[in-house]
Amino acid sequence: MSTAYFEAPAPGGSRPPHPGDPDFRPAPEPIVNAPWPVVALTVGIVLAYLVQSRFPLPLVEEAFAFSPALMLQGHPERLISSLFVHGSWSHALFNAAFGLAFGAPVARFFGPRMSGAVLFFLFYVAAGVLACLGFAALHWGQEASLLGASGAVSGLMGAAARLIGGEGRVGPLFSRPVVSMGAAWLVVNMIMALAPGALIPGVGAGAAVGWEAHLAGFAAGALLIGPFGWLAGRR
Repeated sequence: MSTAYFEAPAPGGSRPPHPGDPDFRPAPEPIVNAPWPVVALTVGIVLAYLVQSRFPLPLVEEAFAFSPALMLQGHPERLISSLFVHGSWSHALFNAAFGLAFGAPVARFFGPRMSGAVLFFLFYVAAGVLACLGFAALHWGQEASLLGASGAVSGLMGAAARLIGGEGRVGPLFSRPVVSMGAAWLVVNMIMALAPGALIPGVGAGAAVGWEAHLAGFAAGALLIGPFGWLAGRR
């Protein structure tokens, strides 16, 4: 025998309000409508910089920043540690905002369970690591320092582009959203490369921007979302 579920009456014997009732008021929308792993990532970026800001930036760079030279000297851990430090408040807030915007569709794709959250954070770190390696490929053996989550966040952007192209699933690698967002991101990074600090308020005009990591991160995210989707049982 099938079981029927009936709507219980409200206190006093009246039925609950429906959209057609004159006194109906919809439930308030949450202020942040994003999966909790994305909110945790965004808050984590801000809190990490809050702690970091208590220390001199040169000391932070020496301890955590990535450089191709250090990688060749046996410090692969910098591929990960550099993702959690930033050059300024504007740098950290910029990445937090982009992570919130582009991380939401990726986290929804992986699902709300703990396994989905773990895959989301692994994907984020993997995209960041490949972004650093892309930077190293163009600055092989140099002591140029790289710090910040921009490469990992760019990976979320590349993954989100493929999900948009597939309407919630992994779309074609060269779908219109991937090509258009990739082209726009290329233009933005060329502007930042030619006029450092022009698009990020509070960054000095002479500040270098790791555009190579941004573009490598976007490509990494667009490529990785397929295998990670397979691990999540999604297609």
